[in-house]
Amino acid sequence: MSLVRRLRLPLAFAAVLMGAACGDPPDKELQQARSAIESARGAGADVYAREEFSAAETALKNATDAVEQRDYRLALNRALDARERAQSAANEAVTRKAAARTDASRALAVAGRVLNDARAKLRNAEAARAPVRLLAPARRAIADSDRAVQEARTSFGQGAYASALEVAVDATTRLRAVTHDLENAALPAPRRRH
Repeated sequence: MSLVRRLRLPLAFAAVLMGAACGDPPDKELQQARSAIESARGAGADVYAREEFSAAETALKNATDAVEQRDYRLALNRALDARERAQSAANEAVTRKAAARTDASRALAVAGRVLNDARAKLRNAEAARAPVRLLAPARRAIADSDRAVQEARTSFGQGAYASALEVAVDATTRLRAVTHDLENAALPAPRRRH
C-alpha cells in the first residue's frame, strides 16, 4: 500500500470527525454558558459587575443567533466566551460585593454617629430657645434621616449593600447640613453696643 493510500483513510476519518463537530450546534457549551450566567447572577454580578455580566449575556445571545444561522463554529466560540465572561463576572462580583459590604457598614456607622450628633445639637438649640422656624424643619429632617438610616440597615441586612451605602451617605449629608444650621442657631446672639 502506498503512502498516499495509508494517509487517505486517517485524513478522511479526521475530516468526518471535524465535519461532525462543526455540523451540530454546541448545545453542551450553550447550556454551560447559561448555567454560568445564572451562577453569576446569583453571586450578584448583575449588580456588582454589570459590565462583564452584560458582556456575558450579549455573548450568549450572539451564540444563540449564530446557531439560528447554522454557524456552529461561531456559536461555539461565542458560547465559550459567554461562559468565560460569566465566570469572570461572578468572581468580580464577589470581590466588589465584599468591598460594598465594608463601605456600607462604615457609612452606616458614620450615619449613626452623625444622627446622634444632630439630636444633641437639636437639644442644645431647643435649650437655647432657637426660633421655631429653624427647629421644626430640623426635627423633620432628623426624623426623616432616622427612618432612612433604619431602611439602610434593613437593606444591609438583606445584602443590598449598594442601596444601603447610597441611603446612608445621603442621610449623612442631610444630617450634617441640619447639624450646621443647629450649631449656628445655638450660638448666642451678639450684643449690641450702646
